[in-house]
Amino acid sequence: MQKLRINFRRGGELKYISHLDMMRLWVRALRRARIPLSYSEGFSPHPKIALAAPLSVGVTGEAELMDITVEKIISPYWFKNVVNQQLPQGIEVLDVFAVAPATPSLQSQVKFAIYRVELATEKTSEDIKHEIRRLLVQENIPWHHERDTGRREYNLRSLIDSIEIIETSPGKCVLEMKLRCDENGSGRPEQVVYALGFNVYPTMIERSRLVLSGAR
Repeated sequence: MQKLRINFRRGGELKYISHLDMMRLWVRALRRARIPLSYSEGFSPHPKIALAAPLSVGVTGEAELMDITVEKIISPYWFKNVVNQQLPQGIEVLDVFAVAPATPSLQSQVKFAIYRVELATEKTSEDIKHEIRRLLVQENIPWHHERDTGRREYNLRSLIDSIEIIETSPGKCVLEMKLRCDENGSGRPEQVVYALGFNVYPTMIERSRLVLSGAR
């Protein structure tokens, strides 16, 4: 038995598929590639596949992480080649490496997510810097969103580690946000955008990296 950690990208072609559909896509591709998947026990066995953190619908990912367990030792290089041949346009395995079977789950290791967020705006760079400073000096930003299970209220500020301006040009700016992503909560880039005083939804949200415990 072997545990493999997969680094992959999800581009714009597939950004509107749900987490459940993404898992189905992976299972189909791995089966077509004849990967010897390991299955859970019980009345409803399922492949041992675990994403680090689901991507929201409409968000692309440049360095997503996933662990899978296989029944026998296989070459990461071979895995990458055969699986990429079975994946649709818009998703690509970038790297594969073996990890110890006892390695903690990815879900327990993820601490932050780094996003690139593009906005249509006429605000100047100084205006945006002022809004970022105004937000970051606050200790509490009451926020809420509606779920199927009801209204959830929380402190948005506690989910924000940092915000920086990456690029500004007439009618556009690009921000980089480092947001918490753990068992206690996950920051949502579009909510941070609204908290900064923008009244438009981002034209692009890209999750560029996941930060695991012990990493920077």
